[in-house]
Amino acid sequence: MIRKATLDDINKIMEITKACGKHMIANGIFQWNDSYPNKTAFETDVQRSELYVLDIEDCVRGCIVISTFMDDVYKPVKWLTTNQNNIYIHRLAVHPKYQGQGHAKQLMDYAEEFAKTNTFISIRLDTFSQNKRNQKFYELRGYQVLENIYFPKQSEHPFYCYELML
Repeated sequence: MIRKATLDDINKIMEITKACGKHMIANGIFQWNDSYPNKTAFETDVQRSELYVLDIEDCVRGCIVISTFMDDVYKPVKWLTTNQNNIYIHRLAVHPKYQGQGHAKQLMDYAEEFAKTNTFISIRLDTFSQNKRNQKFYELRGYQVLENIYFPKQSEHPFYCYELML
């Protein structure tokens, strides 16, 4: 079941994202670090009612942020659609011990259905240029790669922006 996250879920979500960060590092992907994602970001996501969790048998296995807020780093990007009525996906994570079971697909299916139901014109996101698995995941879902952006506190490598027109 996918549901809105509460502040009570934050510690579990932090466990998941820390485990994901370690798993990625072990695979040579230096995408997440000690400063991102962080507890404050998830608390803000909960306050905005934009953080969702995949909860199976009272076990939070993953999370996703479905936001209408456009971060400043996205403003210069030449998107496929106008900068209105879009949603942004952030911090999609599935605990490594549950990866490969279709949970990320389930979370993205939910986000895409949410966007369609609420008549958004597109879904936007970014993924790390060194994370080939994520790139393939989004491209197979029909997302188009656009421009690079940089998060200096995360990596010297770029992140690729993607958009799916609905």
